[in-house]
Amino acid sequence: MSLTNPAATAIYATRAEESRGRLFPEPESATRTAFQRDRDRIIHSGAFRRLKYKTQVFVYHEGDNYRTRLSHSLEVAQIARSISRVLGLDEDLAETLALAHDLGHTPFGHAGEDALDACMTGFAGFDHNAQTLRIVTKLEHRYAEFDGLNLTWETLEGLVKHNGPILTATTRVEDLPRALVEYAETQDLELATFAGPEAQVAALADDIAYNNHDVDDGLRAGLFTIEDLLALPHVGDAFRAVINQYPGLETTRVIHESVRRLIGSMIGDVIAETKRRIAAANPQSAADVRALNSALVSFSSEMSAHNATLKKFLFERMYRHYRVNRSMSKAKRIVRDLFELLHAEPELLPPEWQQGCDGVRGMKTSRRVCDFIAGMTDKFAIEEHRRLVNLEDPRA
Repeated sequence: MSLTNPAATAIYATRAEESRGRLFPEPESATRTAFQRDRDRIIHSGAFRRLKYKTQVFVYHEGDNYRTRLSHSLEVAQIARSISRVLGLDEDLAETLALAHDLGHTPFGHAGEDALDACMTGFAGFDHNAQTLRIVTKLEHRYAEFDGLNLTWETLEGLVKHNGPILTATTRVEDLPRALVEYAETQDLELATFAGPEAQVAALADDIAYNNHDVDDGLRAGLFTIEDLLALPHVGDAFRAVINQYPGLETTRVIHESVRRLIGSMIGDVIAETKRRIAAANPQSAADVRALNSALVSFSSEMSAHNATLKKFLFERMYRHYRVNRSMSKAKRIVRDLFELLHAEPELLPPEWQQGCDGVRGMKTSRRVCDFIAGMTDKFAIEEHRRLVNLEDPRA
């Protein structure tokens, strides 16, 4: 039996019943579409559970109210479903891609990724998008007949290409992260084209979620104030409108109401601009969407400019705030210390992680150590560093 998603009504939507299938053939589910099954496999994966203690800006112990990779992924999924429903796309595929898009991130956000990538200099580097592919195709060990989650072609394609084509006129296959090069030898994900429309929706939903929620977290953390935001176009307008409409409203409500309106306006902008592009391009299938020379799902030029201004503000006032810098400096040292120690002494790895190593500082050892560290939560990385590096820790 081949099920369909009744919400996917647009002619250009990706259709579960027309999926290109899985690398390892499996009988279809009697109760779920192929994309619903992908979503469920991601939710039940170990990598998804670990997102609970992986952070984006704040280390996990700095406060319970700040976003983690898990809460962020759930928020992205909600936005992706909302946009997909209006556009007549497959909501389940959009949700699947939203839930999985951060699986490859290291502990400690981008600081951890930068540190791990530097450690892997000379060993093919590290890239979180490529690591996501590696997790869902190789590192998850749950099923009897295959490694990974055996997700559909459409989900894998969306995870790899949600930000646009990977291969361009100036980029060769051999220039790509190692995980993408290796997988390209197994299955063609058409890296030179755009992803399907649901993946494009998930990418924009990610932008909407993290920009607005970093505003919320930054205000809560006291890294900047509402007054600082009033000078920004679009963002300042939203806060000013709430303050004028509800004089005397407590600050937490002002923040939530303003962020809520900002998310709504950005969603509305994506929907309006995408409908304009649909009318102009007239795609008749998801394949037509992939073949276009530009993204079908997009912000308007005006909203893109507002978004860029907000990102610049957040970079300067939040991501490079001295308090965040101090925390991220510690995080980088933890990642570097763990990599250097485990790379030089792979016998310190848990037994299952020692399998596949090729000796001290070997190429295969480097990738095993990289995978081990990348999969750590903030909490586990801090504790593992304490056990292995702090010689005075009685718990070591």
